[in-house]
Amino acid sequence: MGSRPRFVDDLSGAQPGAAVPGSSNDDALLDTYSRTVIDALERVRAAVVFITVERRMPGAPQRHARAGTGSGFIFTPDGYLLTNSHVVHGATHIRVQLADGTKFDADLVGDDPHSDLAVLRIGSAEPLPHVALGESGKLRVGQIAIAVGNPLGLEQTVTAGVVSALGRSLRSNSGRMIYDVIQTDAALNPGNSGGPLINSAGQVIGVNTAIIPGAQSISFATAIDTAKWVIMQIFAHGRVRRAYIGVAGTTMALPRRVQRYFNLESESGLRSGVRVMEIVKGSPAALGGLRTDDTIVAIDEQIVDGVDTLQRALDESKIDRAVNVSVLRGTQRVELRVVPVEQTV
Repeated sequence: MGSRPRFVDDLSGAQPGAAVPGSSNDDALLDTYSRTVIDALERVRAAVVFITVERRMPGAPQRHARAGTGSGFIFTPDGYLLTNSHVVHGATHIRVQLADGTKFDADLVGDDPHSDLAVLRIGSAEPLPHVALGESGKLRVGQIAIAVGNPLGLEQTVTAGVVSALGRSLRSNSGRMIYDVIQTDAALNPGNSGGPLINSAGQVIGVNTAIIPGAQSISFATAIDTAKWVIMQIFAHGRVRRAYIGVAGTTMALPRRVQRYFNLESESGLRSGVRVMEIVKGSPAALGGLRTDDTIVAIDEQIVDGVDTLQRALDESKIDRAVNVSVLRGTQRVELRVVPVEQTV
């Protein structure tokens, strides 16, 4: 019989104990990666918590039942925690368990369904382990991303991957868009919500938020820079302040002839606006003269090319301050003055 063909990676002829070309380098790389993940994890593990919540039972308001679990992390030594709004929203009782098994009742400091973030606080006589918050604005696609949490109730579970993309948008349970979302391939499952996404230095770069059901290795985290802003708003006001004008609309592409007529052409040739479908009676939009079928194209000269950019334009700075809303109405471009109020829901 002829000898068996030997391929480049066929190691069957290697002598026991003989060095395999390239193996020492591969082992060194593997060990470096492993040490990086382990070191980063050690910096945050003690501050990652397991959250259980109770809610009133439908039809039996006097009865409370365990209604879900999630993750969170302590970001100050005096016991402030960050988690997802959908983990704790509507809870009648919140319980937090630390990595060492210590349990605390938690108070809800502030809840922002629009960004799917919430701040809790637990009381402790001793300083608590806490994470360091990083800067998501400095992230680069491809860098290590490590998720820590309690998926399906499995406490202190770690998954690792990379930052897959930056600047994504994600619609929260409230229907509002969350901007500057981090996409990662670090596996998430129900129960990971609210846990930290960390970099190789053990700094939190995002708050694990969502997955796409049925997809593989596509997970999302709210950027920590967004979370910092929400935290400061909650500390200052107990909530996040946003402007409201009282319209429901849909993003609508503008035909090229309409763009040319109103001098709205863009370099790409693609331009859209927000077609007003409904106006709340007595709202700032109604008082300011907006009508159904108007198409909003700008607010204070800031281009509005969709519902998402309209929401982004209506930030805290617009509350109780007259703004110029530019709309297309038939064959006219109309400039209206609207005074947004603070959103209360």
